[in-house]
Amino acid sequence: MANEHDVHHEGHAACGPGYASPEEAMKADPEKILYTIALYDGTGIQEPDYLATVDVDPNSPTYSQVISRAVMPYVGDELHHFGWNACSSCHGDESKSRQFLVIPGFHSSRMYIVDTSDERAPRLHKVIEPEEIKEKTNLTAPHTVHCLADGQVMISMLGDGEGNGPGGFLLLDEDFNVAGRWEQKTDGMRYNYDFWYQPRHNVMVSSEFGAPNAYFGGFNLEDVAAGKYGRQLHFWDWNSHEIVQNVDLGEDGMVPLEVRFHHNPDSTHGFVGATLSSNMWHWYKSNGSWSVEKVIDIPSVELAGWPIPVPSLITDFLLSMDDRYLYLSNWFHGDICQYDVSDPSHPRLTGQVWCGGLRGKGGSVQGHTLLGGPQMLQLSLDGKRLYVTNSLLSAWDNQFYPDIATAGSYLLQID
Repeated sequence: MANEHDVHHEGHAACGPGYASPEEAMKADPEKILYTIALYDGTGIQEPDYLATVDVDPNSPTYSQVISRAVMPYVGDELHHFGWNACSSCHGDESKSRQFLVIPGFHSSRMYIVDTSDERAPRLHKVIEPEEIKEKTNLTAPHTVHCLADGQVMISMLGDGEGNGPGGFLLLDEDFNVAGRWEQKTDGMRYNYDFWYQPRHNVMVSSEFGAPNAYFGGFNLEDVAAGKYGRQLHFWDWNSHEIVQNVDLGEDGMVPLEVRFHHNPDSTHGFVGATLSSNMWHWYKSNGSWSVEKVIDIPSVELAGWPIPVPSLITDFLLSMDDRYLYLSNWFHGDICQYDVSDPSHPRLTGQVWCGGLRGKGGSVQGHTLLGGPQMLQLSLDGKRLYVTNSLLSAWDNQFYPDIATAGSYLLQID
């Protein structure tokens, strides 16, 4: 079951890895291969998860096929998000190269380093065991992976050694050794999830999901009332590694997950999706501090058999490289929405497509019924192709979309 993916583009090496600007990135050649995670964890099949390589070159004889599988050595990892060892943050450094994928196990807290020197057949390079991570940092449940300009890799960790909040941020050095924790302290931070940094403004933003002990077994609405899920945004001083401002989104901003700054590095604008409240919030810097406003609200709907109106459950979103369009996925309702956010305070709905969901509007594609709901999103650099997968977490998949475990999940391309 694919639930995180990354697009691999060729012909972009000009200095170091990545691109000199968002404008240059948009001029890149179309992607030819795509990496995505495939899970057995939670399906009842005792096999390791793997990294699938998918051919997305329309001129290739193996177009739209899985052309290789990098199988992990352990069962029960629940691979989830992953990222590169180097990216555009290192573009000015000729000694850096985007060669390795850092793939954490969300359940196991194990880290896999995968070598993509042969981009069509990645292979396992190194394993970092969870015992070492716990011993050196007292952290578990790795989620978001971001490369840093100094060659280190930073990973948000959602739990402590016992699976409780608030977690923290793990650093790996250039050789993928555990280098310690990034943050100086976690005062005011109850939980952790996603993060994004903008060095030109000396800021990092992080969000809150909940403690691993709360969500790993599935979703229980009573846990929300008990305070086991988050509702805060944290603005950090990037240089001092300390929180300088906390923003409580309140009852109307429950479970803020994915955070995205504008791609324009001079901009202070960004967005966060409050998943359970099913709304989008816009942040920006004003008079020396950070302001946050709600800009999109998706109404809940009544569905038979549900004790409450069903939220849309915004589980992922992204911005086009020119910062004009925002795409979000509604995992429960089953649709993907496109908004024009040229004016970040006043988004305009400009497109919608249905890809499964609880509302029964998903239909089928090429004879395949679209089970589950749209979840992870990846947009091509030129903004012309949107890739979508439908798995969230195995326990939540089994709870809300049990057919995925037996029928398999999907990877869609939306033009």
